[in-house]
Amino acid sequence: MNTSVRNTGRLIAAGLRALLVLTVVCGVLYPLAVTGVAQALFNDKANGSEISSNGEVVGSSLIGQKYNLPKKNPDDPNEADRPDLRWFQPRPANGLGSNTVNTQYSLILSGATNRAGDNKQLIEWVKTAKAAVIADNTAAGWQPKAADVPPDAVTSSGSGLDPHISPEYAELQVRRVAERNKLDVDRVAKLVDDHTSDRILGFIGEPRVNVLELNVALKELTRKG
Repeated sequence: MNTSVRNTGRLIAAGLRALLVLTVVCGVLYPLAVTGVAQALFNDKANGSEISSNGEVVGSSLIGQKYNLPKKNPDDPNEADRPDLRWFQPRPANGLGSNTVNTQYSLILSGATNRAGDNKQLIEWVKTAKAAVIADNTAAGWQPKAADVPPDAVTSSGSGLDPHISPEYAELQVRRVAERNKLDVDRVAKLVDDHTSDRILGFIGEPRVNVLELNVALKELTRKG
């Protein structure tokens, strides 16, 4: 009986010592080490790849966001969002291009509808979104053709969080952005060129434009006039 109690006591003591050691190593030392390495070597990425404008954090380069006008009635949940056409617009996440489950670029809701390419509702969404893109990007003396509208202008990404658009979609918006901001078209086109990233290592992925970074640069260009 006494031997059994002593053995049980030793097992409990050993378990508590193991719990204490593992808690210190795995719960304190390891997180501190990983955090220290991340802050020292990858400070920007570890802190969320934040983008600042005039000293204020305006978003992350990894997460898309909307550029809409304020609602006429903020208390009306059914009022449709209206894009602020002074800015480059991202892939559709709401409104006419509501072919996504994530209508607000919300981090807690990522995903797409997974509708097939021949789904009638998806086809109607795309047709409606394409008409809206053409109407929104019509500038003085110029109107884009249906063939000029790239797929990412009328479809959401698989995650619903994509911060990038294709160079083709960015170029489609150049004349409208220049006109709305009273800027020279060539200056805005150069802005797009300067913010176009090539394929990773030359062959991975597709050329892309980060919309937030582009709009931050546009804001600075507009300020300078």
